[in-house]
Amino acid sequence: MSDRTSDETLYDPFGLQLFECPPAKEPHLLNPIVLAYIGDAVYEVFVRKYVISLPNHKPNHLHKLSTQYVSAKAQARSLTRLLPHLTEEEADIVKRGRNAKSGTTAKNADVLEYRHSTAFECLIGYLYYKKSWERLHAVLQLSLEKDSSV
Repeated sequence: MSDRTSDETLYDPFGLQLFECPPAKEPHLLNPIVLAYIGDAVYEVFVRKYVISLPNHKPNHLHKLSTQYVSAKAQARSLTRLLPHLTEEEADIVKRGRNAKSGTTAKNADVLEYRHSTAFECLIGYLYYKKSWERLHAVLQLSLEKDSSV
């Protein structure tokens, strides 16, 4: 009998643990930039899978559509939509991500957008390493929603 919770098996029904390499520390102890690093990769894969689920599979179209979601500006907008729905713990992770000094700057975004983008990626990374699959899925799905002002 498996001791894994239904939340864990929800996204790994066969127990393959394809990407099972746990971090060296508990997720809440990781540097926010480290969480953003993995969060960026998780979000990129999510967006790529999403755009491939749509009808037009021309590579140029896939790339253009993906960048509408993974750009610093788009991620900052997603975070703004998420803020009212975050738990206190998630809001703390976002704050740590926003205030972290990354040592790099965005090419196509201002400093505030870049910090909010990093905060968004930090949250994704945190939920990923916590294995909070249902919550991660809900956050990712919300990021696909378009702003009415855009």
